Amino acid sequence: MALFPRNPLLLLLVFLLLRAVPAWAADPSAQRHTTIDMLDLPCGAPAPPPARVDSAGLPGQWKTVALPLVLPDSACPSQVSWFRLRAAGAPAGAALALYVPRVKADGRYAVYRDGWLLHQAAVQGPVWNSNRVPLWAGLPAPAATAGAPAGEILLRLERTPRRFDSITSIWLGDERALRWRYQARLMLQTELPAMCGAAFPAVGLLALLIWFKRRTEWRFLIYFCIAATTFLRGVLFFLGHPLDNDIPTWLRMNSMYWMILASHFFILELHERPQRWLTRCLTGMTVLTAIATLPALGLVDHTAATPAVLSITLLLAGGAVIVAGLAASWRRSGSGLLVAACFGAGILVALSDGFLQSNQIDMEGVYLGPYSNILCFLTFSYIMLRRYRSAVGEVERSKETLLQRLAQREAELADSFERLLRVEEQATLSRERQRMMQDMHDGVGSSLRSALWAVEKGNLEEAAVAEVLKECIDDLKLAIDSMEPVEADLLLLLAALRYRLGNRLENSGIALVWGVTDVPALDWLSPVNALHILRILQEAFANIIKHANATQVRVGTGVERDGVTVSIEDNGKGFAVDGTAQGGKGLSNQKFRTTAIGGDIQWTSGAGGTCLKLWLPLTQARTGARHPSGEAFAPSRP
Repeated sequence: MALFPRNPLLLLLVFLLLRAVPAWAADPSAQRHTTIDMLDLPCGAPAPPPARVDSAGLPGQWKTVALPLVLPDSACPSQVSWFRLRAAGAPAGAALALYVPRVKADGRYAVYRDGWLLHQAAVQGPVWNSNRVPLWAGLPAPAATAGAPAGEILLRLERTPRRFDSITSIWLGDERALRWRYQARLMLQTELPAMCGAAFPAVGLLALLIWFKRRTEWRFLIYFCIAATTFLRGVLFFLGHPLDNDIPTWLRMNSMYWMILASHFFILELHERPQRWLTRCLTGMTVLTAIATLPALGLVDHTAATPAVLSITLLLAGGAVIVAGLAASWRRSGSGLLVAACFGAGILVALSDGFLQSNQIDMEGVYLGPYSNILCFLTFSYIMLRRYRSAVGEVERSKETLLQRLAQREAELADSFERLLRVEEQATLSRERQRMMQDMHDGVGSSLRSALWAVEKGNLEEAAVAEVLKECIDDLKLAIDSMEPVEADLLLLLAALRYRLGNRLENSGIALVWGVTDVPALDWLSPVNALHILRILQEAFANIIKHANATQVRVGTGVERDGVTVSIEDNGKGFAVDGTAQGGKGLSNQKFRTTAIGGDIQWTSGAGGTCLKLWLPLTQARTGARHPSGEAFAPSRP
């Protein structure tokens, strides 16, 4: 119903055609002849059409017959029939055209005007598409007459017996008035079915390629088989191949059995109900027919009786497939019902074409078999399209389900991540709290307890108490500085240490020489590791202030052995490195903290002063050390 509103150009084209056709049909220069004179020559040896002929000199008696005409059977092996008509009203010397919608004869056609041979067809004998291609002959005016009356048109047919020979009405007149009739029939009977029929095997090849990728989808393979057999069945009728009883005839007859068998398997795939008895019968009939009709074996003579027997078996097999398909698909498979109905329509069309071929119905009708192939193509393509759309829908639904499950799983993972993040934050806070408590206990707490014990005993003077309190304050400041972000920059950490200890060095009369240069970043420099470095260096400065009696200390940095170095060098009195390192608590703490961060520490001491050299790796391995008191120095990455 929505075809015309959506296609205004198509509506306009149909309107123009409807307006033009009556004008063409009413053209007086195109005459339809429904009666004609006919003459059958006596039996004789076949001879080619003569170049000139006089109808009055032909042996036999002319008789008037009505058209369309079913030619009577002849006992002659080769019968020649002549037909005569006159171009009434045509101007003398005007060019004419002869158009016959259908001529069914096995021999050559010859057309004469004014006694001169002007056109021949089927010179090499009958061809497969001869019943579908209308006869068209241009008849220019001859330069001279051959003794025949002016305006006389002769049609010569060669035919054999028992071939359902016939001839339809004949159109004679101006070429321009008849051309559209010839082209319209040629398009409807050959060109349009050939173009539409070519789409079936093309889509069938696509289905075959799909089946190669998805071997479990048997419908695609069966669809290809139906397309191939349909193409083989009809392709001969659109070609000018000579008609014979060899391989082309065998292919045409057996392709119909193959198509019925393939359609049966396709319907089975749709309703999914096994019909083993019918499948076995159809398979056996197809195989036996293919073997029995092989030209090489010569078991069957391809005469007029043989196709009739085959037609009966084809009707029985097709009817069985239709009935079984409808019964099995009823209320189960709409696609199966559609295919069975389409197959039934094809059987009816085949019956119509059979009656047309045997001249039982209007001989000027059009063969509908090619259009049943188009209907079959559309039906099977629609079913495959539904299957494809169903598969796409399943994929889309699966995709939606997966997306929903993915979103649900993402929400679960996000919730788990939030919980883990909170747990990690709490664990981090707990570790930092424990670290600070441990550091306060071992550093500031230990110093305050020692000072308190000495004050209570009266063994510590006020100046010493002030010194202890200053050390405690420095410890607190360093602990706070270690928690500041240094962004893997060792120089920032050293600058913080200089700021905290600079006043103490100055008050102690020690000059600070700052020889720090740029060094690579340390990506493992976390707050925990920063506090280790500060404690190591703080202990070194504390030893210089308390024990070295130095007047100058120099701090420097460098790059060495895939790492950086921090050196602290004073000009005070030295100490015995071996003995002090083994028994001193401060040096032991420095070693353990250095081990905890994966570094190395060395002392060199003599009469001219002491040098501490701390080596820190550019990349830190996960190592760990434990303090003799039980505190674990575990490095952590930022």
